[in-house]
Amino acid sequence: MKTPPAHSPILDASGRPMVRAMAYEAGSRTSQELGLFNPSLGSADRDYLPSRNTIVARTRHLVQNSGWASSAVTRHLDSVIGIGFRPSVKPDYLALGLDKEWARTWARKVEARWRVYAEDPLRYMDAARRKNFTEILRTAYREWLVSGEAVALSLWKTGKPGKRCATTFQLIDSDQLSNPYGEPDSDTLRGGVEVSELGAPTAYHFRDAHPGDFTIASAKSWTWTRVPRETPWGRLRVIHAFEEKRPNQTRGISRFAPVVERFKMLDRYDKSELQAALLNAVLAAAFESPMDSELLFDSISEKSLNEYQTLRSDYHKEKGLTINGVTVPALFPGEKLTFHTAARPNVAFADFERACLRNISAALGITYEQLTSDWSQVNYSSARAAIMEVWKTLFADRTLFADQFATPIMLLWLEEEINAGNIEIPDGAPNFYEMPGAYLGVKWIGTGRGYVDPEKEAKGANMRINTGISTLEDECAEQGKDYQEVLEQRAAEIAYMKELGLPLPDWASAQPTIYRQGDGDQ
Repeated sequence: MKTPPAHSPILDASGRPMVRAMAYEAGSRTSQELGLFNPSLGSADRDYLPSRNTIVARTRHLVQNSGWASSAVTRHLDSVIGIGFRPSVKPDYLALGLDKEWARTWARKVEARWRVYAEDPLRYMDAARRKNFTEILRTAYREWLVSGEAVALSLWKTGKPGKRCATTFQLIDSDQLSNPYGEPDSDTLRGGVEVSELGAPTAYHFRDAHPGDFTIASAKSWTWTRVPRETPWGRLRVIHAFEEKRPNQTRGISRFAPVVERFKMLDRYDKSELQAALLNAVLAAAFESPMDSELLFDSISEKSLNEYQTLRSDYHKEKGLTINGVTVPALFPGEKLTFHTAARPNVAFADFERACLRNISAALGITYEQLTSDWSQVNYSSARAAIMEVWKTLFADRTLFADQFATPIMLLWLEEEINAGNIEIPDGAPNFYEMPGAYLGVKWIGTGRGYVDPEKEAKGANMRINTGISTLEDECAEQGKDYQEVLEQRAAEIAYMKELGLPLPDWASAQPTIYRQGDGDQ
């Protein structure tokens, strides 16, 4: 008997080669669910850039016309940026070889001068002279959500009366970032971004006007300007912020991309249900006449329809029978009065809509309650648990966006301030260009998380501080406050109370309360 070769297949009872079962069902090409589900593999840019303009246009249309999509953007914007986005400067004095006292003094001076620049009522930091720093961030973050990216140019503008700094910023619509004259993507130019062999951006190509403004801006929509990413000495010229979801991704992807189709379907269903309900409500009753379509046509041709309608009208006027003040209708012979019940078209619509909105809110990183402002079905525990989970996503968004967009803006401003001598670096300390990150260690404070139950959460904050697992700085930052401003305000209030001879409150006159295990509400 000959030994079969080692590569011979194993045969089953019928003599056919046995097929090894897939270890992962997700890789099966014969299953009923996945047999026709065969997407292709593509790079990050290949999968997105060809359809980028279509996705962004659809997303913008939804945000402009869908209340739910607009609500999602507003909730993100108010939670991540708020109305007062402020830095808490933390220079790394150990890395710089300096002491803690210098770091505290230097940080306070930097923050004070930054407030003058960022909150300038003349709005010189904005090239368009429309926004202060927080307003610039709100517009940029909205674009970051809707189109997936935010773009700004760093400009140097001098010579204006009252202008303290030459550093100015211009927000650019991400649609203007594109390959010149429709040139196809290549290894070195993708979506308007020039990249090096390692994928680092080296320059950006911007249309001189938005492509949709061709009827207004004329030739500017068909010309491009190349802007290097930075100057020869390393000063950033283009700020391009987006969340990189895959390696070698050149442009940002809209947060709404996975739910655009569902949003549109829900919007159509919502409008259809509303139209049906309105039609049922408006059509209350109808008269049925014995005249058929042929008789009606003959009547029109013989000019007898008007006589017939006049006869009906006279009949109704004469029949004014009432019982106890209530009119009793008397119908013309052959007529019938039919009432229509204003019924809801689909009694399951509310549950269906709620399920769709839960799916959409989960994809967007917020709760169903935040998206719809419907808090009728939650209690304290579930509301707090939901907010705590969502806050992780919102805080991550804030950190990522601030690092990519807000910090570069402040770094460019600080460079000018140091070079102008307005903010001094101690003798013997490293040059600013050697360790910029050490000089500008910064945490950004946005809007506060808020409270579900202020009493319980205040006790919890007090317990965390007194047991040493949290700090006043952390607790204040979570509520959108600067702990130094809080302490200074406390001191000012205490001094003023003493000046007026008023009794001091408990927090100013008593020792801090130490909470132990078992204290407080459970």
